[in-house]
Amino acid sequence: MEMTIAVESLSALAHEGRLRVFRLLVSAGPTGLAAGEIARRLGTPPNTLSANLALLTHAGLAQSRRDGRSIIYSARFDRMGELMAWLAEDCCGGAPEVCAPLAAAAVRSRCLPLEA
Repeated sequence: MEMTIAVESLSALAHEGRLRVFRLLVSAGPTGLAAGEIARRLGTPPNTLSANLALLTHAGLAQSRRDGRSIIYSARFDRMGELMAWLAEDCCGGAPEVCAPLAAAAVRSRCLPLEA
């Protein structure tokens, strides 16, 4: 991942409203949620939600698809994984004393599969 892409992704998440939307999309899983359902669950005005979803989509952290009259949004788990890997690799610099706790946290959160 390039630094500019990482910065764009982190910038998109550096806002409480967008972070709340992203967390909800992650918890919804790959099937995603309709925009109206996101607004209802978060109590977000439609124009604010639209702006937040546009920024998350532009940063590559969310994607949308049409389902009838609804627009369904879902988290891009591939980009989330790339960002997490980039942070671990770039920021830890391969230092085991720094990376080990991060890897353990990722396994506990079920973001990474347990090794067989």
